Amino acid sequence: MSLAYIFLKFHSILLLIQADTHEKGDPLLSVEPGLLIWTIIIFILLLLILKKYAWGPLLKSLNDREQGIKDSVEKAEYLKQEAEKILEKNKILLAKADEDARKIIAEGKELAEKMRNDLMNKTNEDTARLLSQAKSEIEREKIAALNTLKDEIANLAVQAAGKIIDENLDTAKQKKIIDNFIGKIPQN
Repeated sequence: MSLAYIFLKFHSILLLIQADTHEKGDPLLSVEPGLLIWTIIIFILLLLILKKYAWGPLLKSLNDREQGIKDSVEKAEYLKQEAEKILEKNKILLAKADEDARKIIAEGKELAEKMRNDLMNKTNEDTARLLSQAKSEIEREKIAALNTLKDEIANLAVQAAGKIIDENLDTAKQKKIIDNFIGKIPQN
């Protein structure tokens, strides 16, 4: 429907109302065609002015706000995805750090076990060496004690033989006789 058609229909309705009001004589309900036309023209002009200066900026403002909300939602979605990526990376790094810590602990235990075994081996070697040295020392002391004992026995034997025989043998001959005698004694 065109604007002219609407205007003509509205005008004919107004004329019909005007005819009815003139018959009744009520001045408030009477319709003046000139006033009606000017009222419609002013109303249409007001609509055009509002469309240009009020509805345009109002619709632009609403569109801008809608776009801002869309942008905010998209940005929030993007940030959420980034946060999830960072969280996943942190989980991976945490798992790697946990694995590294376990590896370090395992290496520490292995090193401690190796050090303990090395220390035990060294202690055993030291003990064996000290035991061997002690046995060697005991053997030397035993030989020295036996030699001292031989000398004492030889001296006692010479003194006893000297008293028994009452003869003075020279010391070198006596020692030779005693050494031969002691050499025949079993060494236990």
